[in-house]
Amino acid sequence: MSIETAISLDQALATGQPYPYQRVELVEPDWTRFPGWADVSAADWASVQWQRAHCIKNVKQLRELMGDLLDDRFYADLERDQAERATMSMLVPPQMMNTMVPSFEPAGAGSMTEAFYADPIRHYMIPVFSDRRTDWPSHPHAARDSLHEHDMWATEGLTHRYPTKVLAELLPTCPQYCGHCTRMDLVGNSTPVIDKLKFAGKPNDRLGDMLDYLRRTPSVRDVVVSGGDVANMPWPRLEAFLMSVLEVDNIRDIRLATKALIGLPQHWLQPDVVEGVGRVAAVARSRGVSLAMHTHANHANSVTPIVAEATRAMLDAGLRDVRNQGVLLNGVNADPHALLDLCFRLLDGAQIMPYYFYMCDMIPFSEHWRVSLADAQRLQHHIMGYLPGFATPRIVCDVPFVGKRWVHQNADYDTEHGISYWTKNYRTSIEGDDAEALSRYYEYYDPIHTLPEAGQQWWEEHGRLDETSLKAAEMAEASRRTAALQAY
Repeated sequence: MSIETAISLDQALATGQPYPYQRVELVEPDWTRFPGWADVSAADWASVQWQRAHCIKNVKQLRELMGDLLDDRFYADLERDQAERATMSMLVPPQMMNTMVPSFEPAGAGSMTEAFYADPIRHYMIPVFSDRRTDWPSHPHAARDSLHEHDMWATEGLTHRYPTKVLAELLPTCPQYCGHCTRMDLVGNSTPVIDKLKFAGKPNDRLGDMLDYLRRTPSVRDVVVSGGDVANMPWPRLEAFLMSVLEVDNIRDIRLATKALIGLPQHWLQPDVVEGVGRVAAVARSRGVSLAMHTHANHANSVTPIVAEATRAMLDAGLRDVRNQGVLLNGVNADPHALLDLCFRLLDGAQIMPYYFYMCDMIPFSEHWRVSLADAQRLQHHIMGYLPGFATPRIVCDVPFVGKRWVHQNADYDTEHGISYWTKNYRTSIEGDDAEALSRYYEYYDPIHTLPEAGQQWWEEHGRLDETSLKAAEMAEASRRTAALQAY
């Protein structure tokens, strides 16, 4: 996919518009096209227990699912990535797996290989070694915790970055693991290249500390309840935490962060969960608190009828909004047509509000997904005017030590070296005594392969670190993270 999508001359003549809008009915792909699920019933598919029990967690299980539809070279490609590049372990729910190559019709051994390689959802859910860049697989400024969230912990797992908002990481697991996960240093299982950190405190103690902080910090009015993914927390425990948050007078907004609405909608359709959401929503409404859900869809193919059904259940239960926060990913959606297709599929098909598209963060081995700031700015331009204003997503850059900034808010931009400069209008929780926090320029870096030749040459001369230095830097950062965890 490219930033500038060409459409056919016939389309242009027929519509007169660069993007031809057409409403598309949602379709649940036929999961029986995969040999391993040929006999799976609709009742099993609707069962969250079946979905969780049949997640794809390794190459062996993928082989069992696909039969002979994929060539051995794909599995070798995947195994090499798992051994040398993957920052997240494999975990793909059947629902998410079923949105890959959705219209493929098996035609013998190896017949799915090329389509599977090209599939946009596969590209970020099951990355392979040949996807990654070999010139600059990681940016020299990549970091495990690229947004420095741990540096801003007020208590273990509670990030206080913005003046009125906090992020509560309740748990370190998800029902699915995306390859580009920004919290890859803490979330999920360790991989051969990333030894994951662990929360030090007991879960009840950590949640209690979070609530204590909210009670004694009246400037905080907004809590994003995340992880990991709240769908992995047993509902009674999550409900108890949410009810406790609602008892804090200063809290006016609560947002539940869950990729499971897209990847495991069966969870949010469970009667006990729907009823529980209704109870929490009723209390929130009685206290004038806005309760919403944020999910994570990156491609139109992810939005299916069961996703729409789960969203409707959440809205009927009393949530104010369901919003999407996607990630801008090259090869997946870094294209105005792909973004608009996704937005209309969310809005028309599932009543999910397109909200944000984040530029992919500077984590290790992510350069093949990232796009330049200039490309992100062009994408924002190309999607304007088609959607209702309230449903036109903002493309944002999450700048280290700053936070979310619209992509046109940069203060300066060195396009040759791919360095953008940003300012901010508030202090984070670690900058109370920093006199220069509001006047300093903060840097963000474009992928080096997107730069002009002179810029690429400059990084060749100044940005290369030998493997020993890279490993030492990685170990130093991990040690600092461990010390931060143990401090709580």
